[in-house]
Amino acid sequence: MNLSFLTSFFQKKQKELTVPDTILIKRLKDLSLQSNLLVFKDVDIYHHSSSYRVGLMVLDPLRGLYLFETKEWTYDELKNADIKKAQNQSNSNNTLAFDNTQNIIRQKFNELTHSDGVPIFNYLLMENLNADEYEHLNDSFKELLPEEKIIFSDSLESDIFKKLQDASFENTDLPSVDTIMGTLLIQYSILDDENKEHLCTLEQQEFIDSEITCKSNLKGPAKSGKSTLILLKSIKELLKRNVTHIIILKSTTLACDILKKKLLDIIEHAIIEIDLNAIEIITPLELINKHRLKLHKKMIEHIEIEDKLMKKGFKGADLVICDDAHLLPTEFIAYLKYIQKKEKLLLVNADIKGAHVLSQSFMLSDRTINYYKTTPHAKAIRLIEKLLKGDAKNIVVVSNFTSSEKLKEDLSSFITQIPEKLDSSIVIINQNFTNLMLCNYSDINSIQANHVILMDLCFVSENLLEYAFNLANKSVDVLYEEDCQEITNLRNKYDQSSKE
Repeated sequence: MNLSFLTSFFQKKQKELTVPDTILIKRLKDLSLQSNLLVFKDVDIYHHSSSYRVGLMVLDPLRGLYLFETKEWTYDELKNADIKKAQNQSNSNNTLAFDNTQNIIRQKFNELTHSDGVPIFNYLLMENLNADEYEHLNDSFKELLPEEKIIFSDSLESDIFKKLQDASFENTDLPSVDTIMGTLLIQYSILDDENKEHLCTLEQQEFIDSEITCKSNLKGPAKSGKSTLILLKSIKELLKRNVTHIIILKSTTLACDILKKKLLDIIEHAIIEIDLNAIEIITPLELINKHRLKLHKKMIEHIEIEDKLMKKGFKGADLVICDDAHLLPTEFIAYLKYIQKKEKLLLVNADIKGAHVLSQSFMLSDRTINYYKTTPHAKAIRLIEKLLKGDAKNIVVVSNFTSSEKLKEDLSSFITQIPEKLDSSIVIINQNFTNLMLCNYSDINSIQANHVILMDLCFVSENLLEYAFNLANKSVDVLYEEDCQEITNLRNKYDQSSKE
């Protein structure tokens, strides 16, 4: 049945854009904790260049989507109301006043999945009307508002759950939760390496929805999705028109290109229209040189913060996001805080107090960790041979420059596959990625690997060493000739297994 009133009285009371955190909504949230229901309150569905606010939406993975509209009507108001059907509404048995919301949901599903998605059911939350009062309303009201479509003010959680379940039989053929909600809420949709959707966790969603100030900080362990989240956050900030220009900082040219590709993949998948020029992904050095250019100073090739840069005003962007801030010089972080003191700044994993913390890591639990006190060069060659014979893919050896050069030369005598040297100072299109890559510690930002072999660990900074250690998805082998503090620190933190 349709619900649409022609009187100004009912139009005045209708709330479509926001849903207050009422008693009934709290009951729905409590119900979701006891069942497999997912509650989404005051969320935006973005489609091309427009957005649509949904006040309350609940997903039952075995039945479909439930849309709710909150009404504050009392019994006294309703019993005297002149209720009429809107002539331009259809008489579908499964809709109330949600035609517009359903249309945009159907459009999203059809364009992204080429299907209608999932069944949609509609309900009213009547905060000020109980079940007994409903029985005393006239029949015309009950015809427009059937009892099974209303959650009353005195409805218990068990009553609510039964009404939702009565909407449909279970259907095990529905798409996954990640596909359903990742399609609708692209701001919470993470794409993996195979372009499959994964719905953000609640703490990830909270970060995306959070307010960014001039001193915001995001912290989280390796593989917690931080780099993807800053892209989703940037997209949402632009779609909400909170900012018009964003700069994202990555430490190397290659890391910038990797993030740019990920940004394009997200936008293409989401079917949204944003100005790509509004998100600028550059290195810290490029940002400094922008400032120097404004001051008519010559360009530099290494990060250096002159006193003049800390005295002359320079607006980087409406929002500057610095990824992996803990890997950058402290003087550069101080510089960022200075130039963004009147604008928004988000640091990722900065060594400062206060942060939005992500607790969950998606590191594979069966990752193997081995420590070898040996001759690193010879052991590295034997490990590489063994991995390649086992048809391992995506092997990265991280060492200093001298070791990587010698390894590349010697490996040509032992294996048929020629290893490639990774150079993070050049763009991705000029890189030749293979299943065996050699790189220095300064080159590792944003690269991915299944198997990592670490050499020359002594005198590498703790932050950089941890970053290299956590590149590995499946295995990490630590090769060292003599004990040092860096090895001890790794063992203390990641002591899973050891082989001497």
